[in-house]
Amino acid sequence: MSWLDLENKTFLVTGVANKKSVAWKIAKQLEDEGATVIFSVRSEARREQTAKLLKDREVYVCDVESEEEIQAMAANIAERHDCLHGFVHSIAFANYSEGIKKFHETPKMDFLQAVDISCYSLMRISNALKDLFAPDASVITISISSTTMAAENYGYMAPIKAALDSAVVFLAKSFSEFSNVRFNAVRAGLLKTSASAGIPGYLESYIYAEGATLRGQGLATDEVASTSMFLLSPRSSGINAQGIVVDAGMGVNYFDKQLVERATRLTADEGQVS
Repeated sequence: MSWLDLENKTFLVTGVANKKSVAWKIAKQLEDEGATVIFSVRSEARREQTAKLLKDREVYVCDVESEEEIQAMAANIAERHDCLHGFVHSIAFANYSEGIKKFHETPKMDFLQAVDISCYSLMRISNALKDLFAPDASVITISISSTTMAAENYGYMAPIKAALDSAVVFLAKSFSEFSNVRFNAVRAGLLKTSASAGIPGYLESYIYAEGATLRGQGLATDEVASTSMFLLSPRSSGINAQGIVVDAGMGVNYFDKQLVERATRLTADEGQVS
């Protein structure tokens, strides 16, 4: 038995899009530990896109905007499995089809849809699975390292991730009335994923964030997955209703000497040009 004690346990992982996805990295590490992983994808099109990656694995299609599909997925899983030992919520969506707008100009329907998919889905799926969870199951969601850093190109997603972080706390409290199921958030720094690549100006933000880490090296998706593995395992049994920041020290290093010198040098150069 491995130290994490995940062998022969069953987990539901949502949000796999490709081999760069945080969800895929977590699933692979779970499988490497001898766990059984069930997958949920958002559409038939996504199932076809991931067919090669998820070959010979149990995959369900579930549009989390549909209560009927969530309930159907839970019922189908219950038919094949006695219990779930954990659930990985790695789902986020924002409609940037009109480009990045000022936060105060965010369209109402876009904001509410993003809340529904990115935050409320954690509550809906957890509720649908509550009778299937092992008494000491672990639920994790993938959040961001800071929801108060007003990055303009991230649009309105930071406030939604803040709601997600808060939902983790309240789910932990409400589930504690009848179980020892734990809820935690893995609050990741900037990553190189396909989803992040779709955010306007993300590359520049990533390069800056990489320089701001204490080690001068960007955060790897596998590092986020490894933290997730610990939280999914019985070894983290004392951790509940928390947000664990995984950012390689970026959040404490914004005033790094080299970053300050670079910024002030650029400002001075611009002043000379003008």
